[in-house]
Amino acid sequence: MSLQPKGSGEIPAETVRVARAAFPKGSLAIRVRDELGPLFTDEEFADLFPAHGKPAWSPGRLALVLVLQFVEGLTDRQAAEAVRARIDFKYALGLELDDPGFDFSVLSEFRDRLVDADAGRRVLDGILAAARDKGLLKSAGRARTDSTHVLSAARELSWLETVAETLRSALNALAQAAPDWLTDVAEPDWFRHYATRAEDSRFPKARTKRDEVGLRIGRDGTRLLEAVLAPTAPHCLRALDEVETLRQVWVQHFHQVEGEVRRQDPKDRPPGATRLVTPYDVEARGSVKRDTMWDGYKVHLSETWEQGTPNLITNVATTVATTPDSVMGEEIHQGMAARDCLPGEHRVDAGYPTASQIVAAHTRHGVDLQGPMADNTAASAGGPYGQDAFTIDWDHERVTCPNGVTSTQWHHRHSQQGLPVIRVRFSPADCRPCPHLRECVNSPKSERRELNLRHRDEHEAVRVARAEQQTDAWKDRYKIRAGVEGTISQGIGRCGLRRSRYRGLAKTSLQHQLTGAAINLARINAHLIDTPRARTRTSHFARLRPAEQQLDGAKC
Repeated sequence: MSLQPKGSGEIPAETVRVARAAFPKGSLAIRVRDELGPLFTDEEFADLFPAHGKPAWSPGRLALVLVLQFVEGLTDRQAAEAVRARIDFKYALGLELDDPGFDFSVLSEFRDRLVDADAGRRVLDGILAAARDKGLLKSAGRARTDSTHVLSAARELSWLETVAETLRSALNALAQAAPDWLTDVAEPDWFRHYATRAEDSRFPKARTKRDEVGLRIGRDGTRLLEAVLAPTAPHCLRALDEVETLRQVWVQHFHQVEGEVRRQDPKDRPPGATRLVTPYDVEARGSVKRDTMWDGYKVHLSETWEQGTPNLITNVATTVATTPDSVMGEEIHQGMAARDCLPGEHRVDAGYPTASQIVAAHTRHGVDLQGPMADNTAASAGGPYGQDAFTIDWDHERVTCPNGVTSTQWHHRHSQQGLPVIRVRFSPADCRPCPHLRECVNSPKSERRELNLRHRDEHEAVRVARAEQQTDAWKDRYKIRAGVEGTISQGIGRCGLRRSRYRGLAKTSLQHQLTGAAINLARINAHLIDTPRARTRTSHFARLRPAEQQLDGAKC
């Protein structure tokens, strides 16, 4: 299909007349079109289509349909039917009343084009650009960010289901690619065990019997992999995605001992960041956050926080579930900078701020990153000989202990995590006779004190942040960050943010970009009709909490 832009973008007069009569008070689609105008043009998506071929339906209009689809929680069929039958949709899209619309499959095809070109950001960008032109989005203001877990579109599988379904998926792919070869290789029992889905089988209840079934699946999968990798097998079979998935899952769960297939000990399995959890979504990962365990992804939502304008989502970032919040600050700020939406003050959850992230936000982007800093967990951190009790002379590269003894060594090293640190050591001759040695050092055998310091700018940033966050004024200001949790709740309730609609990180990321765009349209509409913002629900008992406890709760 080719892109052939046509039409001026003006709404046909008859469509305007009928829409005004049918919706005298307006609707979301009508108000957004009147306020923001045409949000997208065909030229913005020209690179997604070839120069020749059958004319495609307007991609600029399709982008708006995708956003409206998420605003109202419609399926592809329902969205296509709304374009054909609903007057307010025709008004927003600038269509004639008798326009037949398009087949619902066009939406899926257009999403695939957006995914292949990594163009999902353009949809959210279009909403933000239009909002800025109308004075609804201010730069260099305040923003807040939080993340939430997202379940994979593929259902969660037990261990037996995972290995059985992985083998069945590989057998189906091989049956399609080389049926004659597989017929000669397959064992007679394979057709009985793997012809139907694992969920349709009844695995034994006894632990020993289940272990036997798992080893039988492990032996069958190993036998299949050996056959695929044999010199006589068609070479193209090794390139099948399902075969590679089978290989990875078998490396994770099985190994051979003296020629016998055995199950891997859990401690010998790969870390969660590389461990596959289902053969039907190979990019999903398993993760744990406090009491929540899930297989899938994680999404980070950043929104503005200003009076007199709607709080708009300015950045959406999607990662695998195992990516920690603490490494996302730079990516989020780069995304905001690309949209010219960098805030002057950025408040985040406790998982985000680290010394390096605070310094990088300030030096690279001019952003004041604020969030609860983790306490110093060293055994002597709070005592009279904690690190804060030592005086650091950065210019002369020496440290003085509380008893007046000066360090003798100052070396630039790297921590176990690969981070640059400064290792400071005192002389054993000075520390050994000190009566407070055992209070100062953690190891009972150590004869001198050692300190690991961050570099000066990071050390000062942490010191200032930890001191400031102990004040009531900081706690009171920080409480406003909790408002972004309402945005996550809105995304879950309106757009199904909690579960991915699609398989794979790229498609899940597109879903989240569309979710952010849909929430922005809903909030712009609420702003236009003066809908008051919902108040935080507080139970009658919680309202009786003393004021000092309310301030302490801001750290949670």
